Amino acid sequence: MGINLQKGQKIDLTKGNPGLTKIMVGLGWDEVSKPKSGGGILGGLFGGGGGGGSAIDCDASAILLDGQGKLTSKDRLVYFGNLQSGDKSVKHSGDNLTGAGDGDDEQIHVELSSVPGSVDKIVFVVNIYDCIKRKQDFGLIANAFIRVVNPVNGQEFCRYNLTESYAGKTSLVVAEVYRHNNEWKFAAIGEGTNDASLSELIRRYQ
Repeated sequence: MGINLQKGQKIDLTKGNPGLTKIMVGLGWDEVSKPKSGGGILGGLFGGGGGGGSAIDCDASAILLDGQGKLTSKDRLVYFGNLQSGDKSVKHSGDNLTGAGDGDDEQIHVELSSVPGSVDKIVFVVNIYDCIKRKQDFGLIANAFIRVVNPVNGQEFCRYNLTESYAGKTSLVVAEVYRHNNEWKFAAIGEGTNDASLSELIRRYQ
């Protein structure tokens, strides 16, 4: 069983886990008005339909940042429209319609040993697609979490449940994986923002 983190807490990933070269980052959430059953809300993800106009389309993304906390090129933004980073060290699972993976709605795989030295941090975010037009925010989402797993043996290193209310917020900076003294660490962030789209969200890193 992995360690349950609270907002602001950090954990070592590679230190104490010799030979760890890759991780799977799973993110999940439930729609308040439609409790998860089997595949959950995934039928509405990426399809823009499924549950009609009221479906909440949550998208998870990974942003690869340099030592100054900057996104230096488009191929360092990994999301449903760009499923892998230019160096192929970070890969997005894409549209998951089954809810497979112990509740993960989206999964992002990171090959730690292949992340370029110029990348100091990988930030994981979730935003609601077309939230302004649909008048949706994270007050309609519950049970959001992020977890880090060893994909080789399925061991869950840690999990962070976002328990506070994010009503009125349209994007979440969920967590980050970052370098520290030549090791990789994970930090639970849980910061809600009012960015109305992924393009707005990434401006803070440009």
